[in-house]
Amino acid sequence: MRNVIAAAVLFAVAACGLNGTDRGNDDSAAADRSVNATTENLADTMASRDGGDTISDVPKIPDPQDRPIMQAQVVLDRQGFGPGVIDGKMGMSTTNAIEGFQEANGLDVTGELDDSTKAKLAKWDTIPATRVVRIPKEWGTLEYARTPEKPAEQARLDRLGYQSLDEKLAERFHTTVDTLKALNPGGKPAGMDPAANVLPEGAASPAESASPSATPSPDGSDRVPPAALPSTFEAGQLVRVPNIGADRIAPGAVDDPDWQQTLQSLGVGTEQPQVDRIVVSKSEGTLKGYSGSGKLVVVFTVTTGSKHDPLPLGDWKVTGVARNTPFSYDPELFWDVPDSEEKQTLPPGPNGPVGVVWIDLSKEHYGIHGTPEPQTIGRVQSHGCVRLTNWDAARLAQMVKPGTRVEFGA
Repeated sequence: MRNVIAAAVLFAVAACGLNGTDRGNDDSAAADRSVNATTENLADTMASRDGGDTISDVPKIPDPQDRPIMQAQVVLDRQGFGPGVIDGKMGMSTTNAIEGFQEANGLDVTGELDDSTKAKLAKWDTIPATRVVRIPKEWGTLEYARTPEKPAEQARLDRLGYQSLDEKLAERFHTTVDTLKALNPGGKPAGMDPAANVLPEGAASPAESASPSATPSPDGSDRVPPAALPSTFEAGQLVRVPNIGADRIAPGAVDDPDWQQTLQSLGVGTEQPQVDRIVVSKSEGTLKGYSGSGKLVVVFTVTTGSKHDPLPLGDWKVTGVARNTPFSYDPELFWDVPDSEEKQTLPPGPNGPVGVVWIDLSKEHYGIHGTPEPQTIGRVQSHGCVRLTNWDAARLAQMVKPGTRVEFGA
């Protein structure tokens, strides 16, 4: 079944825009709720652990700043009302998230953090805007490589992975590298003693990101992937990050180790609501998910096509979900690419064209997918498909199944 779905996706995604992935998979039914009977968490060592024990080598460092907008973004993100990148700033995605929360809770839809909205959010006031984590030491052994611009060069790689440790860290906490730098002035968590060491006692400063080694190419010659982008942060380092949650991976909920690793890398948990109907609004730039009872349960900001490839308005259905899938690049299907370019099969990875997920639709060549550029969601046009951040796409992939209704509206 997996190979059938993967082959179908290679054809189906050919019409969608070159814009984020980790490795491929097929549909799976919603996990049995019994797997959530334990509190065990298979997420990484930076999991939120709200109300639980913290990792022993991570000191408690109070945040010296009040960050009310970031705190609201963190809470909204945890509740399924995605604010896009969490950066402590009001913007289109945060406004959409607030409006979704207000609609779901019967409040006046203003898109503002007004008194009634703050009162409703007050039950989560104990959740801080940020937390301090230690970057796993194994991140220093991972291979990071700059993504080539040309599809032919991308096709020669085994994987379109993260370009730097900084980029991987930002995606893990639903934010940007610039936000991480602001939360860690001078390379140390805000509020930390400037004289203190961000690395474990006695640890040597890790070398720069591992350099890619030569690997045999199909023509028998050695090739070296492009060098990694420079990083500010290091494996083993203490760092202040947005306090995202809802990242618990329940034992038994995921049977594909690649997908489990992807969920870990995105800070996305397995306990997601089930969605019976999806409504994508071209004018609002939102994707709303409704439960079987008609309750609004999730809202994400999306990118929905362009004047060259407009969103195909109408009623469709989900036909399948492919996780970490390759991408079939066909120049003939892109208005802005010369037809003289050759077709390519691009490898999966978080910097692949369709991100970590392709949700296939009954409308041929169209789907809902992720992106390697989360900060552009809602701001940069696509080639007709519906794009989300990688973390929102990973969440949505667990909410839908074949037959889920999808409405594209003006």
